[in-house]
Amino acid sequence: MDFKTELNKRVDYIENIIYSSLIDSSKSNSDKQAEIYEAMNYSVQSGGKRLRPMLMLETSRLFHGRDEDVSYFLTVIELIHTYSLVHDDLEAMDNDEYRRGRKTTHAVYGEAMGVLCGDALLNYAFEMGLKGIKAAKDKDRALDALDYIATKAGAFGMIGGQVVDIKNENSDIDIETLDYINELKTGALIEASMVAGAILAGATKQEVQSIEKIASNVGKAFQIQDDILDVTSTTEVLGKPVLSDEKNNKSTYVTLLGIEAASEKVKQLSEEAILILRELNEDNVFLTELIHHLVYRKK
Repeated sequence: MDFKTELNKRVDYIENIIYSSLIDSSKSNSDKQAEIYEAMNYSVQSGGKRLRPMLMLETSRLFHGRDEDVSYFLTVIELIHTYSLVHDDLEAMDNDEYRRGRKTTHAVYGEAMGVLCGDALLNYAFEMGLKGIKAAKDKDRALDALDYIATKAGAFGMIGGQVVDIKNENSDIDIETLDYINELKTGALIEASMVAGAILAGATKQEVQSIEKIASNVGKAFQIQDDILDVTSTTEVLGKPVLSDEKNNKSTYVTLLGIEAASEKVKQLSEEAILILRELNEDNVFLTELIHHLVYRKK
């Protein structure tokens, strides 16, 4: 298998689904709020790995799910992820002007429109989720998937992690607190992606629990690698400012343990995730390669 070719195929497949659901601002010139459509589209179409919908799709395929049953939810998870980035870049948060190599949403459309754009993307995500339930062959599975996504995106998941992260800026924190932040802030949406894919495909309760553990490890490893790259990479390679953790006085695995120990933690988490995946006795070579690719990425 040529992993890079297969990866690009999946990105194209996912983006075709996501982009087809976007509001066509060119057909909305009579709408006084047309600028919000433009800002939403700008944010979604700014590139990215499409990691979360890809993990959802491949987890569904792992359990022999149908692609059409997961398609609406690919859009749901990417819209939620995109809204979180739009808000993350705001002046009140990380105050970043570049992401993925181009101006952030608030840098182009203004601070107020950045807030409203994030709000609109989150609301639109759940509009898509409800459409997914209506269209689902198995509505109970679709409802359970959206329920899980909603919980992981909110105060018990991603938002909760963001809160703890902000409250601990300019503070010395321990590894346990850092793990807690990473589990929620980054891991929650990765868990939502993979678990929703498993639920939609009809995985058993035990299989779903295994997927949740895999996703938890992947999320933690992904964040630690992000922390490493923030120190070792460049703005040109990453497409966003480096040393942002230092600028915002945030504790990371790198600041607490050093690069070598942080890299060892990435290895430990990823190897455990792949071991659990193999124990499921389901074959998805691409998913295994994808996990390895994500946690050892260079950008």
